[in-house]
Amino acid sequence: MTPIQCRMARAALNWGVLDLAREAGVSTQTIVRFERGEALKQATVDRICHALKSAGIEFIPENGGGPGIRLARRSNNR
Repeated sequence: MTPIQCRMARAALNWGVLDLAREAGVSTQTIVRFERGEALKQATVDRICHALKSAGIEFIPENGGGPGIRLARRSNNR
């Protein structure tokens, strides 16, 4: 997950920094620092990434068009 993917994911979920910080169990400053491009411990990035994935975000790797995100399809039991 890149900093831009983190910002895109928050936008897709309509989450602010506080929302993501709460879900990931980190401080708001940690989110801000990550999204500014500062290096964080891998375990911290993993916590942030897990929180976003649990909320339904799928990360798309850079494959010629740049990295991205999408909302995961929800299974419909109808």
